[in-house]
Amino acid sequence: MDYFRKNSGTGSNKQSSTPIRMRIILGVILILFAMLIGQLAYLQLVYGSRFKAEVQRTDSTVISNQVPRGVMYDAKGRILVGNKATNAITYTKSASITTTDVYKISNALSNYIKITDEKPTKQMIADYYLANSDNNTRITAKLPRSAKVDPDGNKKTNGEVYKAALAYVEKMDPKLTPKEKTAALIFNKISGAYTLSTIYVKNKNLTDKEIAQVGEHLSELPGVGIGTDWQRSYPNGSSIQSIIGSVSTEKSGLPSDNLQYYLRNGYSRNDRVGISYLEEEYESLLKGTKSTSRVTTKSNGNIQQTKTVYDGQAGASLMLTIDAQYQKKVQAALKRVYSSAEAAGAARCSNGAYAVAMNPKTGALLAVAGLNRNTNTGKVTDNALGVINQSFVMGSVVKGATVSGGLINHVITPTNNTLPDTPIYLPGSPVKKSVYPVGTFSALDAETALEVSSNIYMMHLAMKWVGAKYVPKQYIHMPDDSFNVLRRNFAMFGLGQKTDVDLPGEVSGIEGKSFNSKGNILSGSVLDLAYGNYDAYTPIQLAQYVSTIANGGNRMQPYIVQSVGRTSKDGKKVYISYNKKPNVQQSIPWTSAELNVVQQGFWRVVHGTNGWGTAHPLKNVKPSISGKTGTAQTFYYDAEHPNRKHNIELINATFIGYAPSKNPKLAVAVVFPGLDPDGEGTYTLQVAKAMIKDYFALHSTK
Repeated sequence: MDYFRKNSGTGSNKQSSTPIRMRIILGVILILFAMLIGQLAYLQLVYGSRFKAEVQRTDSTVISNQVPRGVMYDAKGRILVGNKATNAITYTKSASITTTDVYKISNALSNYIKITDEKPTKQMIADYYLANSDNNTRITAKLPRSAKVDPDGNKKTNGEVYKAALAYVEKMDPKLTPKEKTAALIFNKISGAYTLSTIYVKNKNLTDKEIAQVGEHLSELPGVGIGTDWQRSYPNGSSIQSIIGSVSTEKSGLPSDNLQYYLRNGYSRNDRVGISYLEEEYESLLKGTKSTSRVTTKSNGNIQQTKTVYDGQAGASLMLTIDAQYQKKVQAALKRVYSSAEAAGAARCSNGAYAVAMNPKTGALLAVAGLNRNTNTGKVTDNALGVINQSFVMGSVVKGATVSGGLINHVITPTNNTLPDTPIYLPGSPVKKSVYPVGTFSALDAETALEVSSNIYMMHLAMKWVGAKYVPKQYIHMPDDSFNVLRRNFAMFGLGQKTDVDLPGEVSGIEGKSFNSKGNILSGSVLDLAYGNYDAYTPIQLAQYVSTIANGGNRMQPYIVQSVGRTSKDGKKVYISYNKKPNVQQSIPWTSAELNVVQQGFWRVVHGTNGWGTAHPLKNVKPSISGKTGTAQTFYYDAEHPNRKHNIELINATFIGYAPSKNPKLAVAVVFPGLDPDGEGTYTLQVAKAMIKDYFALHSTK
């Protein structure tokens, strides 16, 4: 009983104390509310203006835009490569834009423009399709559980789920209307743009109607604008476009192999840059200085204002040594004569033809022409670059360098240069002789050897030069440095050496093997090298070599850019800031008497009276021509099937020359590789004749 009484008393005391506790708690709550209201009032009164300014704050960012690339002119001031201004629809991406915003802008813009020269990929279509929130929700709901949850029961990331949704839509392959396809392309372009960068949504085939309609609705298209783009144009034809090179598109942007280099030098990833030859070689000059604009954005990331800070400066102009009119004539002559070789069946295994004209005194390239022929399809395309990146065994045209070496090294002299014209009989090998019958000549001097293109003379000269020991049909021994001796001599004239022409991609040629697998020197090949039937050279090396003989002994560096300057805004004048000075790479250490032997031999090749002279069809061309023909044995090579064996014997036909014979102003080299031996004809002489006549017809003094 006492126990129950105690409990009853305790309960009565608890009930009486509860209201007091509640009052304490309520009091604390009231105090806290009062403090909170006081703090809010304090912030509003003391910091209100600061917070308001923060809400209205704007950020300012400087962005850059491309300017027109530099113009390229020919030697007469004609535009070879210019810029064609085109209207463009642009878009500048704000920092706060969402996928939904991009979707809305893309759909709205597709009401006013059409993009028909591009087709959206399946992924583009899927991205655009899922940008619609309703589609996204519906497709996500259809995905299997494995696409949303991993094997452990954990939810996959949004990115993983979106990737699965993309694959689902791509497989579903939704059909879009033409308008939706345009919207999908626009969506892809805008989505891929960098924040605050300006891209071209459409910069080709933009109609006046499209410009007008977009202009009327710019207020409804945030970030969209109307601007100007520049495209490369070739008003004087594209025959040397392969040498001029090309520029990347905005879509391809910077080349991946040099990405970091360009980024370090201030390029954006979608900038257009020169990616080959002159466009690449002179990129730093042609690109110009970008214009800059200050973009002001609100605190929510939307663009408030864009203001041009610097208009930029167009790229530097290049004045080339090429004469556009002469270039067209050389290319036309090469095509015409090559077509006749095809028609006659002489070029059935030929892979092209090349011609180059050069100022022998300065090294300036006056015309560069080339053809590439697919030996499987017979299709012929322009390939001017072949003059610097294609190597061929050139044949007897190199004999001028062989004779020069013999004279310079005092193996022969201007007054004592007669050698026997007896064939070379090596043990176990076919006889090595000239084209004409054995016994035609008992002996030849150097000038006559050049005139009749004697292989025998060059082989005897080489053996005497290197100190070979030779017993006909029994024995031949040559020093191990024999190849080096002859190649050093050829290199003086630029044969087998890069000419350092101002174009990337030049090759140095191809050297044949010097020793066999047992380490023994290939003596017979030394003899072949002496008359041009072993190592391979490029057409531009031939032009440099013959120019060296023409000008009296200076090996001139070939070049194609004469000067650099700035084009006036009206495009009527170029202000030159740099002029290329001719560069002598090496002077041949011969005497005037030694030089005269070679030049007389070249003159007699064309004007001589010997029946075995090889270029007599050029005898009546005015001004007079001196030169050298060449024929080299080769075999058919199928580039598309390099491992397939062929035994089709062919010849490379060549010609080098200069005119006038006294005080030359023009040097030419013509190469027709891979002709049928039975149909060699006079194709190289025909091209050379046209090149020389056309040049002096264009440059005759009236």
